[in-house]
Amino acid sequence: MPSQSLFLVALVVDDYARARNFYCNILGFDCLEDTPQPDGKRWLVVKPKGVEGAALLLARADGVEQVGAIGNQTGGRVGFFLKTDDFARDHAAYLAAGVTFLEVPRHEPYGTVAVFQDIFGNRWDLIQPAG
Repeated sequence: MPSQSLFLVALVVDDYARARNFYCNILGFDCLEDTPQPDGKRWLVVKPKGVEGAALLLARADGVEQVGAIGNQTGGRVGFFLKTDDFARDHAAYLAAGVTFLEVPRHEPYGTVAVFQDIFGNRWDLIQPAG
């Protein structure tokens, strides 16, 4: 039986350095690769610490249509879900680092969650699953 998994998701950003700083220095993601490409582009891949889940390809916008998608790739919905093993730890660290949360933490049947925005306006759930 074939095996497949989602390993990379492109996220359109306005600037490589700002994106790398936010995801790696503020959220604590690992930078897996940052390789220059032709025409000033970079292959910039970051991933939350841990073994599970997909990585993000931080792709600088190219053209008017892509610039218009920055921060709104999912039409204003939460489009990214960051699973944590310690919600209180990560929530406190992100607040201290200046991350903007759009709500106070809430407890749902599926876990503890709060919505935050990245520096581009994309909405994320920080979630510690129940159980």
